[in-house]
Amino acid sequence: MSDAISKALRERIAAEAGHRCGYCLTDQAVSGAQMHIEHLTPRARGGASEPANLWLSCAWCNSYKGTQTEAIDSDTGDLVSLFNPREQRWSEHFAWTDGGVRIRGLTPTGRATVEALLLNNPYIVPARRLWVVAGWHPPA
Repeated sequence: MSDAISKALRERIAAEAGHRCGYCLTDQAVSGAQMHIEHLTPRARGGASEPANLWLSCAWCNSYKGTQTEAIDSDTGDLVSLFNPREQRWSEHFAWTDGGVRIRGLTPTGRATVEALLLNNPYIVPARRLWVVAGWHPPA
């Protein structure tokens, strides 16, 4: 498959992801910005633009992830793989805290991903607070 991602493939990936970011679970309907089709293994590291390597990501998570595939777990100091939303269950690696406003890593992968992708960055946390008040967040 070429590096071009067709509209049909974009729609397929978005539907498979439930129209939510695979990392922070931000819903497309409340994000205020178009979601990105993210390469789990970045093209710069040899990742292909094929369905098994693609998932939906919000602009924040995609920009912070960049070409990273691994990061340091703050508890152990070990280098671990980042969370793979296509292959792993979010609830096994993360939990909502602070009434659904902040994400806490539960595992080495979860902790490393929270830190590397700045899942609690100072721009998204206030937005999540508003989403909680509106009843749009956290996702079930």
